[in-house]
This record gives sequence, C-alpha cells and structure tokens, in this order.
Amino acid sequence: MMYPLVRELAVDGIPVTVTCRVLKLARQPYYRWLAHPVSDRELADAYVANAVFDAHRDDPEFGYRLLADEVRAAGHTPCDRTVWRICAANQWWSVFGKKRGANGKRPGPPAHDDLVERQFTAIRANQLWLTDITEHPTGEGKLYVCSIKDLCSNRIVGWAIDERMTKQLAGRTSAGERMTSFGAK
Repeated sequence: MMYPLVRELAVDGIPVTVTCRVLKLARQPYYRWLAHPVSDRELADAYVANAVFDAHRDDPEFGYRLLADEVRAAGHTPCDRTVWRICAANQWWSVFGKKRGANGKRPGPPAHDDLVERQFTAIRANQLWLTDITEHPTGEGKLYVCSIKDLCSNRIVGWAIDERMTKQLAGRTSAGERMTSFGAK
C-alpha cells in the first residue's frame, strides 16, 4: 500500500498532488484512507485473527472449523469461511495436515528404460518404431487411437481403436506381433 508513503512525503513538504501523480494514484482514495486508515472490516478481522491465533496456539491440532467453533465460543461471530481465509493468509494449519512437497508430488522413477537413448532417427525400415495413444472426443464419447510409426519412412505401420484406454489397446495394433522387438538393439 502506497498511502503511508504519500503521507510521509507530505510531512516532508512534497505536495500530495505531485506524489499521487508520480505514483499514479488517485487523490480521493488517499484522502479517504487518511480519514480512516483502518476500515471497520480490517479492524473486525484483526480481532477475529487474534482470537483464532489464541485458539490455534491452545489447540494446534484443530482445523479451521474447530477453530471457528472456539472463536465463536469466545464471543466473536465469524463464519467458517472467514476463519479459513484468516488461517490461510497466516498459514496456520493443523499439525495433522498433509505434508506437501513443492508442487504436491515427487517425481518417481522412470516408467521404463530408454532403449533408444534419445536417438530418434532410423537408417532402415523397421529399425525403430514409436507408439502413442491419443484421445479423441466424439459425439458418442471418447475414442482412443494407438498408432505405431516407423521412424525411417515416417509412416504408420499399425493402429488400433477402442473406447477405453487399456494396455491391451497397444497389443491389438495390426503390427502388435512385432512390437515385442521395439527398441531392441
């Protein structure tokens, strides 16, 4: 919030008009803030936040719903959503909450070995094949297409279609018998 800066510069003798123009602020909201620097809602939220903090300090295992009950028992009247907002803003979580990583998941091991060693070129036909399953929405639901591509000719050498994506879909491609040698050296 830039309004305290405007007030400090005004005390130092810089006109409010000039400061607001430089900071690209409107003067009217500044004067409104100057008359009431703390809104009624902010003051009420501060009292509720103090009560939530006290309840959380007493019972750190409580989630926001039980904290809301404790705050209401202390004489305040916030709804559960308000208590949740205050808890989230201050990162007051239950000690029994889930442990979260940086993005919620940790990477696992690769699903399979890299048999082609990231070399996606082939000199002769049937030396290297790639496969992929693609989802296509239709008027009757989703349709899954599994195709096998020869990297030498860049042609589709086998494909299968099904309404469910299963591991058997890859085995039902017309070149499925030869897929066992996929990536072999």
